[in-house]
Amino acid sequence: MPSASLPSRTSVKNRGKRGQKRRKTQKRRKRGFIYYSSRVFLVMLWIGMAAMIWLFFTPSGNNVRFLMADTLITTQHRHWAKYIIGQAELDKRVAAYQAQFEQMGEEKDTHTIAVPQQEETKEEKPLIEIEEVSGSGYHGYVLTVNDPTKIRLGVPAKRGKGEKVSSMVQRTGAVAGVNGGGFADPNWKGNGFKPIGLVISQGKLYYNGLGSKTSTQVVGLDKQGKMIAGKYTLEELKELGVQEAVTFQPRIIVNGKGQIRNQKEGWGIAPRTAMGQREDGAILFVVIDGRQPGYSIGASLYDVQQIMLEHGAVIAANLDGGSSTVLVKQGGEIVNKPSSEYGERYLPTAFLVFEHPDQVNIPNIWEGLRPQDIDPGKK
Repeated sequence: MPSASLPSRTSVKNRGKRGQKRRKTQKRRKRGFIYYSSRVFLVMLWIGMAAMIWLFFTPSGNNVRFLMADTLITTQHRHWAKYIIGQAELDKRVAAYQAQFEQMGEEKDTHTIAVPQQEETKEEKPLIEIEEVSGSGYHGYVLTVNDPTKIRLGVPAKRGKGEKVSSMVQRTGAVAGVNGGGFADPNWKGNGFKPIGLVISQGKLYYNGLGSKTSTQVVGLDKQGKMIAGKYTLEELKELGVQEAVTFQPRIIVNGKGQIRNQKEGWGIAPRTAMGQREDGAILFVVIDGRQPGYSIGASLYDVQQIMLEHGAVIAANLDGGSSTVLVKQGGEIVNKPSSEYGERYLPTAFLVFEHPDQVNIPNIWEGLRPQDIDPGKK
């Protein structure tokens, strides 16, 4: 057999040159990548340092820093705020807000309403109206209930766990529903069954979690459909004939005046729910989505207050917001976009609207239970 021909010296030499050239090219690319990466790192480092200097050493930066902290305070990750403003400042800020909210609940409410007479209720005005609202960084809805006497406070159907508002609406045949008061929520994974403070439905005290406290901030309605909001004792609520109420704060409009002076006092940016009332008796529920970049980041309490004032509210108060914020219409259809990564939350209370509220049966699910015996974390 003929022997295999060997490559010529020239071809071997050319291959060697090509290999050296390839290795040099790879080295240049590697050096170029390292150089480019180091430049990017240095630029990012300088930007980061400049941002830190701006955040901590300029008035505008401090405003942004405290806004970020206030926003975190309203979320499931309140403790993260200490990395922005420090633990001492965090404790001080939370205490200051609580003191401010308490003060905002003290002024005596003197507003009056003109509730439509029975013969006037046959006018064409619908029971509910839903309007979209939007502003700088937020998107949401205003639910107007033209007859305030058609609202009842809904509670879960079964013991041991809260209920989604969409389920309450569907189960009871309500025309619409909005999340209500706060609840014990250990590690933000609670079962939604243990309310905070008081729950009053159909004129009866369903739940009393005041403990040693004599008064609490409530949001609710009396027999005539007049909105009641502010700090009251149980005896005062009884004298006022309060029919539906939950505990929450703060009151943001009193006697037609906004209580929050500016955005700086707005307690951060978050999903919000609030309840208000016009002079003609119509109830306003403002529902603002949040924590969804590109759609809606959220609103401050100042934003919500201004929306209420623009819609004619003479009294208004904050309700549970954050991932609890939800607006539902007839049939259980969710109107807004709740921010919870787990979907709509299980809650202890909701304000529900009915065509015929007197025909609705809402049993007291907490009857016979003591608050201290309810485990809010049990699934």
